[in-house]
Amino acid sequence: MKIISKISKIAPLLFLTLVLLSCSNDDTEVQQELTIVETALATPNLSSLVAALQRADGNLVSVLNGDGPFTVLAPTNEAFTTFLSDNGFASLEAVPTDVLAKILLNHVISGEITSTDLITGGSGYANTSATGPSGNNLSIYFNTSNGVRFNGVSSVTTADISASNGIVHVVDAVIGLPTVVDFALANPNLSNLVAALQSADSQNPSPNLIGTLSGTGPFTVFAPTDAAFGSLLTELGASGLGEIPPSTVQAVLTYHVVSGNVTSSQLTSGSVATLGGNVTVNASNFTITDPNNRVSNIITSLVNIQALNGVVHAIDKVILPPQ
Repeated sequence: MKIISKISKIAPLLFLTLVLLSCSNDDTEVQQELTIVETALATPNLSSLVAALQRADGNLVSVLNGDGPFTVLAPTNEAFTTFLSDNGFASLEAVPTDVLAKILLNHVISGEITSTDLITGGSGYANTSATGPSGNNLSIYFNTSNGVRFNGVSSVTTADISASNGIVHVVDAVIGLPTVVDFALANPNLSNLVAALQSADSQNPSPNLIGTLSGTGPFTVFAPTDAAFGSLLTELGASGLGEIPPSTVQAVLTYHVVSGNVTSSQLTSGSVATLGGNVTVNASNFTITDPNNRVSNIITSLVNIQALNGVVHAIDKVILPPQ
C-alpha cells in the first residue's frame, strides 16, 4: 500500500515532466529555420521561382538546399511574367533549360550578404554563381543610393529573409545576363562613357558601337570613369562632350576596346592592339600608354568586372588616338 501511495504521488510529476519535454520538442521544431528552397515554397509570390528552379538544368533545387551559405535574389511571380514577355517567351517552359539555369545562378551569390552589408558598402561589385567567358563568374553591381538595386534593373522589395543555409532578398525584376554595355549603364560613375557611346552612334550612318558591344564578343573594355572624361574636357578646353565631333568620339572609343576576354591577371606588358590602334601596356604597374605618351592607370579596385560577353576594367584617363 505504501508503494502504491508513493506511485500515486510521483505519477503527476512524471506526467508534467513528459508534457514539458513534449512542449520543448515542439518549440524546437517550430523554431527550426527553413532552407532557401523551403522558404520559396512557403511564399506564394515566389511560386514561379520554384517552378524555374525545378525546370532548370543543374539540379538547382538540391544545390540551394545544400549547406551554403547563399545569398539569393528572389524575383517575384510578376517579375518572371515581365521577363518572359520582354524576351518573347510564351511561358517558362519555352525558356531553354540551360539558359534558365544560367539566369537563375545569376541571382545567387556565395556567402551571406545582408541589406546592412550592402548599405554599408554603398555600391560595388560581387560575383554571382553564373559563369561567362573562360568559366569566370559573372559580376553583379549593387547601388544603395536609392534603396538596394542590382545591375540598375532590379530593386529589393523585401530584405533579409533568414534561412538555415543563407539569406533571401525578394527583388522586383529578373536580372538578365549582363553585357559590358549593361555594366556601363548600371554604374553612375560611367555615365559619361555611355554618353560618349551615344554620341558616336548618333552619326549617319551609325557605327552601332552600343549594338556591337552588346553582342557576342568577347571584348575587353578599358572604361574611363566620369572623372577621367572631366579631365579630358579640361585638357581639350571643351565645356562638354557635345563640343567634340561624334566621329572623333568614335575614334577615341575604339582605343578602349580589345578583342578577347583579358582579365587583370592575363595582362601582358608590351604593345596591345585595340580596335583603333596600338597602345602600350605595363602589366607590372597596371598602366596604359597611348600613342601620345599619355598614361592611364587601371583602377585596381575596379578590374575584372565580368560580363557575359567580355570584361571591363576602369581607367582614370581617357586614351587618345595619335594627335
